[in-house]
Amino acid sequence: MCMDDTNTQAKQNLLLLDRQLCFALYSTSLAMTKVYKPMLDKLGLTYPQYLVMLVLWEHEGLTVSELGNRLALDSGTLTPLLKRLEGAGLVSRRRDAGDERRVLVALTDAGRKLRQSAVGIPERLLCATQCPLDEIQALTERLHALRSTLEQARTISGLPHEDEAVAHMP
Repeated sequence: MCMDDTNTQAKQNLLLLDRQLCFALYSTSLAMTKVYKPMLDKLGLTYPQYLVMLVLWEHEGLTVSELGNRLALDSGTLTPLLKRLEGAGLVSRRRDAGDERRVLVALTDAGRKLRQSAVGIPERLLCATQCPLDEIQALTERLHALRSTLEQARTISGLPHEDEAVAHMP
């Protein structure tokens, strides 16, 4: 539902920082990452590395491309994360024998074992939010729907993807 041009004052009020959905999401993300940090420090992981591990604990043996799609990360961002995880002995990367262009990412034994140390993190985070589980689940579902809607709006509007925009810059 978009606003019409009839209420200029209402539109001006939309320019206030505290009325920005993007800022609410951004600042909440920062706050959440700060809550995660001490828990992840104990595992020797950063938050982005934790996200990679979550995906691999759920679906082991993905390609870099599949992992990037799942996390909404490009290979330029994902590759350094994977190198650090590989250096820590948590994942291995190898070329797909059937298609040399594909790189497969798998957990090592240490990566699989780390999952047990991470099992309590979601519950501790839930406690930190002081919200009932059903509210967190509803909020998560709503945010997934919002992301999907925004991705569709971007596609429909014909806006270039980030890599396409860079390619067209003078």
